[in-house]
Amino acid sequence: MGLKPSGIITLLTDFGLEEPYAGIMKGVILSIHPHARLIDITHQAAPGSVSGAALLIKETYPFFPAGTVHLAVVDPGVGGVRRAIAVETDDHFFVGPDNGIFWPIIAGAESAKIINLTESRYFLPEVSNTFHGRDIFAPVAAHLSRGVDPLKTGAPIDDPVELPLHEPREKDGVLIGEVVRADHFGNLITNIRREMLEKFLGAGRPVIRVGELEVEGLAGSYSEKGEGEPLAVIGSSGHLEISVNLGRACDRAGAGASGRAVEGMEVRVFRSKTRLKENIE
Repeated sequence: MGLKPSGIITLLTDFGLEEPYAGIMKGVILSIHPHARLIDITHQAAPGSVSGAALLIKETYPFFPAGTVHLAVVDPGVGGVRRAIAVETDDHFFVGPDNGIFWPIIAGAESAKIINLTESRYFLPEVSNTFHGRDIFAPVAAHLSRGVDPLKTGAPIDDPVELPLHEPREKDGVLIGEVVRADHFGNLITNIRREMLEKFLGAGRPVIRVGELEVEGLAGSYSEKGEGEPLAVIGSSGHLEISVNLGRACDRAGAGASGRAVEGMEVRVFRSKTRLKENIE
């Protein structure tokens, strides 16, 4: 007995809100499955950032009912040689390009079926080279949400594209991570998880540096700092975030703007102000 669809389809793209692309995908889905429930995760993922989108999917999908179909289109390789895939885990379906966007899901799943989408009967009649979100991914997601067996949409594969996942590391008494994205408010979300930070710090009071920003200590909430003051918090995703109360940390860090400009910025965590000075000297 396969996974029973919930009738819910989430959408995550980098299409933006000014263009009609996301709306067109919804129209395709509803034409195939009029009773589908559509939930927008975001259409403002950093343009072309597969790694950023992959982390957004990993962060959001657990909050949806089992059987939800997660449609993700951040696809700089559209029209090229990359494959189109569907993934079925124990609890969820995923549909999108085989460019690593689902690798954190696949790598973390106890079992996952990965299907190379080749059965054109589940696509739109005409497939363009520039809009697979409309012509392939949206119709396949709609069919899966209606109960079509993923194995009918193509052939199983065991070599999905892997996405390099950079893990924080400790070097010379310093915890080194990186910024994975900036959110709408300009907060810098890092790849440093709460448990990793706590293990590294012990009883220490951290000093955190990212770009031109330096923050001392961890705050419990934004309100612990005054307007314009930088702070570090453990965000809702369980990761270390660098913020500015009623300001934009991405600008203060010297990144200029949110989105891809901040990806990969180095984050250094020192156990104390003394350790920071020793490292600089």
